[in-house]
Amino acid sequence: MTTKKVERRIKIKYRIRKSVNGTAERPRMSVFRSNKQIYVQIINDLTGTTLASASSLGMEAMPKKEQAQKVGELVAQKAQAAGITAVVFDRNGYLYHGRVKELAEAARKGGLNF
Repeated sequence: MTTKKVERRIKIKYRIRKSVNGTAERPRMSVFRSNKQIYVQIINDLTGTTLASASSLGMEAMPKKEQAQKVGELVAQKAQAAGITAVVFDRNGYLYHGRVKELAEAARKGGLNF
């Protein structure tokens, strides 16, 4: 059972994904936000493989924005270890605000370009 809010996000997601595609040189950084956790994957869409990922699972209890910031820093470290410096940001239909914005800014600080 989906709500109007979820349906709206899915419509926005498909509208974004029409133009956002990840390649080997510039993979897609996709964000998923649940009520308690935040997850991020760096994906090469040409081969359908995940190159790096990070999530807030297993982190100690802290405010959600701080949690998102830590995940952004972590994914930037993992991406640099995999040799990735530039990505395409896919906010997955979420507004660029709050936790999604904190994650993106922390990833930028960590060295990712998007």
